[in-house]
Amino acid sequence: MRERKSRRPPNAGGPNARRPRSVRARTTVAAVVLVLAALVVGSAAFVVVLRLVLVDGVRASAESGLEQASARVEADGASAVDGYDEVLVQVVGEGGQVIAHGDDADPPALPTADESRYDHDGERWLLVADDVDLPGGSEATVVFGASLDAADTATTAVTTLLAVGVPVLVTLMGIGTWIVVGRSLRPVERIRREVADVGGASRGARVLVPDTGDEVARLAATMNDMLDRLERSAAAQRRFVSDASHELRSPIASVRQHASVARAHPDRMEMTELTDVVLAENDRLAALVDGLLELSRLDERGIGERRPVDLDDIALAEVARIRSAGVVRVDGSGIGAARVLGDERVLGRVVRNLVDNAARHASTGIAVGVRAVGGTAELVVDDDGAGVPPEDRQRVFDRFVRLDEARARDDGGSGLGLAIVRDAVVAHGGTVTVEDAPTGGARFVVRIALGG
Repeated sequence: MRERKSRRPPNAGGPNARRPRSVRARTTVAAVVLVLAALVVGSAAFVVVLRLVLVDGVRASAESGLEQASARVEADGASAVDGYDEVLVQVVGEGGQVIAHGDDADPPALPTADESRYDHDGERWLLVADDVDLPGGSEATVVFGASLDAADTATTAVTTLLAVGVPVLVTLMGIGTWIVVGRSLRPVERIRREVADVGGASRGARVLVPDTGDEVARLAATMNDMLDRLERSAAAQRRFVSDASHELRSPIASVRQHASVARAHPDRMEMTELTDVVLAENDRLAALVDGLLELSRLDERGIGERRPVDLDDIALAEVARIRSAGVVRVDGSGIGAARVLGDERVLGRVVRNLVDNAARHASTGIAVGVRAVGGTAELVVDDDGAGVPPEDRQRVFDRFVRLDEARARDDGGSGLGLAIVRDAVVAHGGTVTVEDAPTGGARFVVRIALGG
């Protein structure tokens, strides 16, 4: 037979299995426990202090009565205590025999130890004693007792009152806490429901911000700010996916079109021409995929481990690369020493993208400069092309953006180069801007804090 396995809910045996899960319940339980502990300790201390005060009063009364009885015995003899009632009074001789006693203190002899407790006729008494000299020259001990019944009754009444009142008070406080916390959390629960109802299709949905000006109002405002950011992020993602799909579709469609023509009309297209088209579109596709992967890495992980990087070495390497290609004239005389903390691979990608962009748009030449200004490393890349209009100087860093001059894909690249530059520079805590170059074209300026 197959052994049946018991099914237990998640966390059934965990340490939090019986812990109240709602803030309302946890707050009420915590308040009840704290108040109960404080009241129990306070009540116990009050009863103890009250008992001490009452007993001290009985002791003072007994000592006063003892003083008076002792004075009378020394003056008139032991028989002076015969008329005492409602108190315990005895005159005890040296042999322990009762010489005289009050109406309520019949023999045997009372304890002669000072401040003794004695049970008599169902009551508890506090006894005090004093040694006296009798008129005949002999010695005796006067014992005087005061009843503790009033103190015991008062202590019992207060203890009973506290034993009943404390639970009632704690219960009422728990109910009040439950109600108050519930009303306080009601707007939070409403916000939670409204946020839970916001879905992908609920564009523009926001939670209601109360006009209370308290923490709940600030929470609602923060939730709306978060929803705004999420909506902008989702919109940007949708645009990015749409643009990426379009950009990826173009080289694939081009390759398919040329391949279809070559197969249907082999006499109209040379193999060399087809190969050139396939390789060119493959290079464009590879560059696009590489740019998308780089942006994805920057979005998800940012840059890698920060290490000292010589920005001037990277710039000199890129100047040498462009010079060897012989496409445009390159001026690298403005490159000076500047070291930053960052990811060398990513910073190399930044410099290469800016240099390639400048070379693509230059008429005759570009200029690359690196310098340290205060605590900032400044990379400057100029070209003598048409420049970037002021209204496009922010948009040029968006993904898949090509200005009119670069609409042709043969010259315009993938539209991701400057987007990678912006994200990479921001990941390094820097800035990148577009200005007018002295040569009349565009000047891209990257500023990153010096380090290392």
